[in-house]
Formats: sequence, C-alpha cells, structure tokens
Amino acid sequence: MRVRRTPTVPSGAAAIYETIRAEIVHMRLMPGERLSENELGLRFGTSRTPVREAILRLVDDGLIEVRPQRGTFVSRISLKAVKRARFVRSALELAIIREAAERGLPRAAIEEAERAIADQQAAGNDARRFKDADDHFHRVFADAIGFGDLWSVVESQKAQFDRVRLLSLPDVTPVALLIGQHRAILDAVRARDAGTAERSLSAHLSIIVETATALLRTHPDLIDDDLNA
Repeated sequence: MRVRRTPTVPSGAAAIYETIRAEIVHMRLMPGERLSENELGLRFGTSRTPVREAILRLVDDGLIEVRPQRGTFVSRISLKAVKRARFVRSALELAIIREAAERGLPRAAIEEAERAIADQQAAGNDARRFKDADDHFHRVFADAIGFGDLWSVVESQKAQFDRVRLLSLPDVTPVALLIGQHRAILDAVRARDAGTAERSLSAHLSIIVETATALLRTHPDLIDDDLNA
C-alpha cells in the first residue's frame, strides 16, 4: 500500500472514513490494493481503533473487503452494486426531472445547469473534473425544486457508479455523448416536456451498466462480475 499524506490529517473515525472513501471513489486507491491498519494509523497520526472503525464502515459500503489470513483490500467494482445504484438513481432522478419539467425552473437554475455543461466541456479528458461537473448538473434539478436533500441518498449509493465513470472516461464513454445527453435533458426541461425529459434521462442513466460490462472485458482484475451471484 502506498502511504499518502495530506496537508490536513484527520484523526477521528468519521474523518478517516471520508478520506479513504473519497480516495477509493476517485480511484486514487485502486481495486485490489492492499491496506494496512498500521500504515493508516501512522498516516493519520492515530491508534488503530478509529482506523478499524472506518474500515468496518467501508466494508459495509462494499468498498473494502477483509480476506481472512490475507489482509484488507480495496474491493473490485461490483456490477451488482452498479446496477443497484442505477436503480436508485433512476427512481429518484426520474421523479425529480418530471417535477422540474412540469413545474418549470427559474432562470437562475437553467443558467446553473448550462454552466455545469460548460464546465464539462472545459474539463475535456480530465475525468475527475468532468465527474464533478456531471454531478453538479444532476443536482441542479433537485435543488431547484426544493429536494436537494435527496441528493445525499443518491450520493450514498453511487460510489461504485463513480468508480466506473472515472475508469471509463474518456475512452469507453465519449464525453461528447454525455454532454449531448445533458443538453437533451435540459432542453426538454426548459420546454416543460416532462415525457421527453424522462426518456432522455433514462437513456443517459442506462449507459453506466453497459459501460461497466464493457470494462469487465478490458479490466477483469478491477471489475467483479457478481450480477448472478
């Protein structure tokens, strides 16, 4: 395991959990990478107890696995978890986008969504920057209709989703395709066409499972084909 140091080192279990989780989601800790409680304790300047608590939470999240007699490792990307995350996102976001289209959005929200698309274009092949702009675009609609708190539910479910996105951009999933889909979603909301907005969003969200399956063929060491497990 590579010991990473940050300018501000968190020491509580919650802060350690958030730091390691972010590093897994952003693929700074790769699937299959071994973790050492001792090294993490040294890195965070703490005992093994808060480190162990953080690791147990990450095990519950499906991001870390403990293999008896072998050690603690970053989990491979689970196809089952990706599909579950897509299901959760679809259930919440399709309802949100329909409400946004039917209600109509204020000009400020439309402009913010347009800025998010512009940020995606500016990000180019920078996968992390592109992902952040992508998340911003989707959250705009929830915030605009007063349901921004629902995004935390989406966020809690999409860790595997995000790992696939970062692994696939831009080679497996062309950024121009995703930007074009965002434009179609925004145009439908702007036109208050709820049906088209829902269909456009559904097509957009469906890409992730296809992408994960494609990555399984090229990165079998990083993807866990557990859909039928």
